Amino acid sequence: MGMLTVDLDAKAEKALGELTSDGRSVNDAVREALVVAQRLRRMELARIAAERLSNDPADRAEAEAIMKDTEHLRAW
Repeated sequence: MGMLTVDLDAKAEKALGELTSDGRSVNDAVREALVVAQRLRRMELARIAAERLSNDPADRAEAEAIMKDTEHLRAW
């Protein structure tokens, strides 16, 4: 397990204070914040990729062809 030293600005100090106001340790708050930040980053990258694909005419045509080919599989 690694160790991290960070210089906090006023905004980060305030956030850390809020995250630890319930008695949670600084270590636990920072660990959780890193995991949440990673999840948010992955979600943003997925959103960007989906947007890029939705603007790609070839990909849209392929998706529409697949939907047409599998329309008979729909329940309603």
